[in-house]
Formats: sequence, structure tokens, C-alpha cells
Amino acid sequence: MAVKQKPKLGQNFLVDQSACLRIAEALGDLSRRTVVEIGPGHGAITELLAERCKSLHCVEFDSALARELQLRFCRQTHVAIHHADILASDLHALLGDSQSLDVVGNLPYYITSEILLLLFAAARKSIVSRAVLMMQREVAERITAGPGASDYGALSAATQLHAVVTPLFTLPPVAFNPPPDVYSTVLRLDFAPRFAELGVSFEGFNPFLRLSFAQKRKTLANNLRSAGYSAAELAAAWPAGIAAQARSEAVPLPAMAELYRSLQATRKQ
Repeated sequence: MAVKQKPKLGQNFLVDQSACLRIAEALGDLSRRTVVEIGPGHGAITELLAERCKSLHCVEFDSALARELQLRFCRQTHVAIHHADILASDLHALLGDSQSLDVVGNLPYYITSEILLLLFAAARKSIVSRAVLMMQREVAERITAGPGASDYGALSAATQLHAVVTPLFTLPPVAFNPPPDVYSTVLRLDFAPRFAELGVSFEGFNPFLRLSFAQKRKTLANNLRSAGYSAAELAAAWPAGIAAQARSEAVPLPAMAELYRSLQATRKQ
């Protein structure tokens, strides 16, 4: 008797047709847009996107699925199937004559953060303009959490530095085959990096944020002291709008940027 193979990590295919349609429609008018689909699987959303967009690039890591899609869409010249790892893909190379890309995908839970970082880097170069992404509900809750919420952390701050995030809907396990053990949430990200608005650079502020959230149970000041800032530097630079014992998850991005700018100015004196 043949042994049924277990699905690979992340291979839970969306089979709810109404959800597929809602995801495709969430990208808006695609008639002049180039779209990149991450992990198209058996092509449930791909078919809908191909009907709507000017150009479609599907990046599929699984070789068997990539071959299946190549056969299925071989006559649609505006659809390209790439057997590739999205994390090793050059999004700029997929632009063609488009000014920017739209992205859609069901993100495997084990590389969700890495894919988001890839999209953030592309957003800083104006390569991507918006994305509709499905991910584990718990990750989506962290991404959308605001300052003061227990789920707010480094991933929340990094995402909200790069995009306006809108929760769209949540799907139960039965919407997938095979059903995963978790619920999945679909988010729309409209990319609008805020570094210029906040008066900081990515190269300086991003490491500062990571240090600020290094130990969730520590206060912001204690995290920064552990990162090498002296008590005197912190006292001289500390903004009036941040409580002395505040934790990083309670500090909005504008206040965090103000602290960073003040510390940089203090160190230059």
C-alpha cells in the first residue's frame, strides 16, 4: 500500500473560491499593472489575476507545481511562471516597463518575516506599491497591533514604517486543503515608507529599533543601556513625551524617531 506523503511546510492550498475572488479584487484595478504572485500553488488565484492584469509573474518554489502551472498557462503570453525561491528573486528584474509591482501571496508561516523584509527593501526603492498577503492570524495580529498593545513589537514597527496596513478578512482552516492547524488573515499593505517624514534614515533607525525591542520585558531605557548607550546620554536625550519607565511597545514611531535623533545629536556633541 502506498504511503500518503505529508504536505511540505507552507503547502496548504486555498480552495475557498469566494476568498480567492476577494483577494484578487483587493488589489483593485490591475488592467495596467504588473503583479507578482508568491507561491501560486495550483493556480486558484493565478487564474483570476491572469484575467485582470497586464502582466503576471508567478514565483513557485515547488518544481512539480511550477511545471503544472507552466502547462496550464503556456498559451497566455502575459503570464510567466518562475521556478524559484522568492527570497532569492530579483523583484526589480520583474518590473519590465512598469513603474512598480503589486504583490499577492499566501505566505508560508516559517518565512513570513523574511518575505516581508524583502518587500520592505523593495518598497524603499519604489519597486512595489501594494501587496495583498495571507498569513497566520497570530502574525497578522502582531503586524497590525498599535503602540500600547501587547502584540506591538519590532515586526509591527518595521511594517508600519513601510506601509499602511489594512486587515481584510480571516479564514478558517476548512478554507484550505489540507486544513492547517491555524486561522489565516489577509492583509493589504499600501507601501509608503515614512523615513523622510520621521527625519531618520533606514540605515541608522532600523538597527536602533531592533535594539529597542531586544528584550520585551525590559524598559526601553534598559534595552538601550544594554546596547551601549550611557545613562548620561539617555538622560540628556530623553524626550519629555516618553515616560522614563516606558517599554518599547508603548512608544509610537514618531516619539521613537525623536529619541533616536536626539541620541544621535547628543553623541555628536
